[in-house]
Order: sequence, then structure tokens, then C-alpha cells
Amino acid sequence: MNILYDDIQFLPGVGPKRADLLKTELNIFTINDLINFIPFRYIDRSKFYTIAELVPAQAAVQIKGRFLRKQTSGIGAKAHLKALFTDGTGTIELTWFKGIKWVDSSIKIGVEYVVFGKVADFHGILSMTHPEIEELQKFNSRPQQDFIGVYPATEKTRKANLNGKVMRSIVESAFAKIGTNILIETLPHYILQELQLPNLETTLRSLHMPTNLNLVSKAQFRIKFEELFWIQLTLAIRKQNNNRTIKGFQFFRNNDNLLPTFYKKHLPFPLTNAQIRVMADIRKDVESGKHMNRLIQGDVGSGKTLVAVLAMLMAIDNGFQACLMAPTEILAQQHAQSLQNLLSDMPINIALLTGSTTKKVRAEIAEGLQNGTINMIVGTHALLEDTVQFQNIGLCVIDEQHRFGVAQRAKLWTKNSTQPHVLVMTATPIPRTLAMTLYGDLDVSIIDELPPGRKPIRTAMLRNSQRQKMYALMREQIAQGRQIYVVYPLIQESERLDFKNLEEGYQTITQVFPAPQYKTVIVHGKMKPAEKNLAMQQFASGEAQIMVATTVIEVGVNVPNATVMVIESAERFGLSQLHQLRGRVGRGGDLSFCILMAGDKLSKDGEARLNAMVETTDGFQLAEMDMKLRGPGDIEGTQQSGLPISFKLANLARDGQILNIARNMAFFIAEKDPTLSNQENFLLKQGLENRKKQNTSWRDIS
Repeated sequence: MNILYDDIQFLPGVGPKRADLLKTELNIFTINDLINFIPFRYIDRSKFYTIAELVPAQAAVQIKGRFLRKQTSGIGAKAHLKALFTDGTGTIELTWFKGIKWVDSSIKIGVEYVVFGKVADFHGILSMTHPEIEELQKFNSRPQQDFIGVYPATEKTRKANLNGKVMRSIVESAFAKIGTNILIETLPHYILQELQLPNLETTLRSLHMPTNLNLVSKAQFRIKFEELFWIQLTLAIRKQNNNRTIKGFQFFRNNDNLLPTFYKKHLPFPLTNAQIRVMADIRKDVESGKHMNRLIQGDVGSGKTLVAVLAMLMAIDNGFQACLMAPTEILAQQHAQSLQNLLSDMPINIALLTGSTTKKVRAEIAEGLQNGTINMIVGTHALLEDTVQFQNIGLCVIDEQHRFGVAQRAKLWTKNSTQPHVLVMTATPIPRTLAMTLYGDLDVSIIDELPPGRKPIRTAMLRNSQRQKMYALMREQIAQGRQIYVVYPLIQESERLDFKNLEEGYQTITQVFPAPQYKTVIVHGKMKPAEKNLAMQQFASGEAQIMVATTVIEVGVNVPNATVMVIESAERFGLSQLHQLRGRVGRGGDLSFCILMAGDKLSKDGEARLNAMVETTDGFQLAEMDMKLRGPGDIEGTQQSGLPISFKLANLARDGQILNIARNMAFFIAEKDPTLSNQENFLLKQGLENRKKQNTSWRDIS
């Protein structure tokens, strides 16, 4: 059996208790797991500071000097040891609350020590709490570890003192046990050579037992590259294979009949340059004879739906059916109504299928889809039911695709012998690096212009103490015949989170804006669908002036008359979500407002997010900032989909350049050797097979 897969328990310095912690807390079971458990940063122990150089809040530092005095105070849980330490340039107070007896017995007055810890300021006095101490003579007698790795840890591992020094000692035992030349390289020699990457053994030794930070940097680059490369290679090979094996329906330009008529007679406004560019992308795809798989990104109101209509007309002109799937019934109804308005004078039969469609109408729709008399259908998850079969579906448009489950979306493609073209739309701006990782084998088009006539939304941040200003704006807008959204993050009061909740907020709003002069409706995810739809319809029709809601309206009814979006406890939302909510207003020609209500106690990150919202309406700029502040897993839509893997070191917010290198290399290899059958790519073929179970086919579900 390979020594790499020996149980961690039998390494020197581990034993049963530590092994149990390593297994349950850090998922380290074998030597192989251990050497692939990588420090995420390093502490520099190569430099000594003088006490005169120290400043509070400095990173952990190393000093040497002598103890002047020590004193134990308090009893029981309040017991602590204080010692005064000097190096001749100044003094610092060292304090311990745990292990007091051992520390007290270790400290000898007048003997030289090395002290290592974080510097703080306690009532104007420099101090360290629980620093490491070691006699200078002993420190000088052993080989020095200038750089100590900081490993991912849990509360239990910290309490058990499984720190960087201990982990390094265990890792050294592991490398001593396995010796050299046992680690099997995972990347072909030509990649290592071209990118000047260290081999796997050098990489792992440099990361765990670094002698200088330059070697660490090279090793980290290798790990980050490899983490990103395997994802990109998976996507590149899949794209090459699908281009070869999946043939798409051809939509010929000379068949155009409905499309030119629509352009001439029904186009609501001239297309923006961005829309024209995206239409050219779609036209190129559907004329090529290859299967289209295109993601369209664009802010709320940028005109994605109009692009979808034009693409669906291409399909119908060529004798195919088209469908548009939306995540909610209210949004499906909104799309159906928009299509009816746009295409009312054209010979197109549009149907709407949702969960509340009656049995009789369902049967009629099923028959119309099968015999081809219905050539355009809008629907929710109901389109996925087995009873829904098409005669010849040629194009599927999916709106806000991240709200559908993997299996649900994939089911649409089975309704035809040949896969229909796929157009995915999202109003959630996705950072470029995240899009390349999640949707790297889809072609991406971006609509980065708003149609003419859309006025920028004025955004302001107000504190709770400024609430009367917000009420004044609401009264003013309602007096002008406008409507208002008020969005809350919670449905019921939380003991842990000090945020305004929906129920309390609804009561306050109805007191400030009492009936019958004002009508306020409430909408949240726990309501019955019929109640929710009624409230939304009352707001959409203008019967209600105020809608108090949770983020259920983030993708919801289109109300051009709504001009104010108030977001309570705005600091609790991510930037992408705040931007989506802001996009609910400003849909008519009137000046609109977004008011971000923030708590009086606001973190630096929270304040940075809200200030960014005030300063820009660029959704992509906000999405990039959101990923830097919160990480990719929290970006709207990715949490539901899940990233293909979790990264040890790679960071999509910071490592865009490495991602580009990995992507270019992967797509070059896939184009040159799409089946990875060349001998030089044997390791890559083997690596992909090992990863198949971990990865999800994003192309099949988007």
C-alpha cells in the first residue's frame, strides 16, 4: 500500500487524540491529506524589532530582552500574570490569563528571552497578551524557522494548541517518512517548463517548510494555477466535444418574415449599440449550424427581454417553436403580457403555463404545443412537467437561470430529439472571473447600456436618526401619484440580529401612512401564492401605494409607476442584491430614488458597500467590489449553483491574471488535442477522470 495513505495517527507528534482532532475538524486522515493541507499565510520570524519601534495593532512581532519583574494577581477565573519586559529601548507589559503557573515558573528575572506576539495599546501602555517566550540561549541553539505557516483552524484546534509550529513539526515528520520522489506529478512537463513552475514535491515542501518567501510565492502560484486550470480544462474539453457532437438547428436569414415586420412596425425604441452587438452574436450562433449556448448579462431594464423576443422570432421564422421560462408566476405573467403587447398584431400564438393554469387550459396548451399551433410559450417550472411536449422546440430562453435547480433546467433539453438553442438571461451582474469559472464554456454577451429615456436612480444612505427625511420623500412621491417599495431583510424578529423586521416595519408604515388615505400591502415568501399574487396585483394596478416586502420582489412585478425603493437594514444585503432591488424602480420616465436605511452602528465593510451603492449605478463594478468584500460564494446566484470546487489558495477576486493564464493554456490544449489522447497529455486525461465526480456540467444546465 502507498505510504501516502498511511493513517495520520502513527506519525511522530500526532497520536490518537491529535489524530481525532485532525480528522474531525480539518478532514486530515492520511499523510497525503496532511501534505496537501496548505498554510494560507506566513509569519516572518526572521527579524527582531526593538521595543521603541513597536506600534499598536502591528502584526505579530519578535523582540529580545530581559524581564524586569513579574506579578500574579486575582484568584480563580480572574487570575492573571503580568510581567514587565525591556530591551533597553523601552518597556512592554506581557500578560497571561492561562497556564499561569507554567509561565511563572519559566520566567527568570535578568535572563535574556525571545518574545513573540501581537502588540496592543492598553491605556497608553504597550502590551502583549499570551506571547510565546523562549530563553535566547535555547533559541540560538536550534535551527531557525524564519517563516512559520498559518494553517486553517477551528475553535477546537486552537484550544488544543494545534498551531503553525506544531503543524510544521508534524509535516516535517511526514516528509521524513515518505522521503523523496514519491509524489506523483499532476501536470505535464511541458506546462511546468513553459510557465516555469516548480514540481509538485518542491511546491509542497516550499509551502510547508519555506526557507524564503520567494519560493513560497512560486509555490503558491503553482497551486493557484492548478486549481483554476483544472476547471478551465474541464470547460474547454466540454466545449470542444459539444461543438463536435451536438449539432444545432440552423436559422436562415432568408427565412426572415416576422422579424423584419417587427423591426419596422413594433420595435418600441431603437436598439442600443449593446443590443445590436448581442443580436449579432446570436445571429452568428444560430446560422452556424452549431448548438448555441449563450449567457446574456445585463442590468434590470437594459433590454434583455427585447433581445429574447427578437431571437424567438428568428426561431418562429424558421418553423420552430420558442419558450421563455421564468422563476416565478408573477414574472412569467409579466413576460407573457409584455409579449402580447409587443406582438399583438402579428400572427403568433402565445400561451402562458404556470402552476395556477386550470386543467382545461393545460390540456389545450399541451395539444397546441404538440400539433405546433402554439409557436411561443411563456411559463414557470410547469414547462418541465412530463405532459408538456413540443412539436419542434428550437429555442429555450431562461430568465434569471440561477433560480432553477440543476435537474429542472436539464429536463427542458430532453423535450426534443435535437437540443434546442439555449439563451440564458440574468440581471445579476457576475464578476468576469466568476463568469469564466461558472460559465466558462458558455459564450457570454453583455448588455452594458440602458435604453434612451431611462434616468439614473438617485441613491442616498440615511441613518435611523434621519428616518423623517425618508417619510417626507415618500409622502411627496405619493402626492405626485407615485408608488413605493419598502424592503426588509427579515420576516420575524431575530434575537441574534438587531435589524428591523418585516412585521414591525409593516405596523410602523401603516401608522405613519394610515388607511384609508393610504393603502399598504405586504408580501413575503411565507405567504400563500394566492395571497402574494393578490398583493402584487393590487400594487401593480396602482390600488396600493406602498408595498412592504422581503427580497421576494427582487425578481418580481414590473411597476413603471414605482419611483422609490427604501431598503431597511441595507448593510445586511450584498451589493449585487442591493443593486437588483434598486433596479425595481426607475422603470418609467420619472426620476426615481433608492434610500438605503442603515443602522447607527455600521461596520467598515458595511459602510464601504453602502457608499459604493451611492457612488455608482454600474452593476458590474458593484459585483466586482461585492466579490472582493464577501467572496464568490455569496454572490447572488452562485450560492444556489455552487462553485465547482472549493479553492485552497486561489481567490477569484484577486487572481484574475492567473485565471487568464490557466484559461488560455486550457483552451489551447483542448483545441490542439480535444480528446487528450496524445501521450504528453496522459496526466491531464487521468486528472480529469479523477475529477469527473466532483464537477458539474454547467453547459448542460444553463
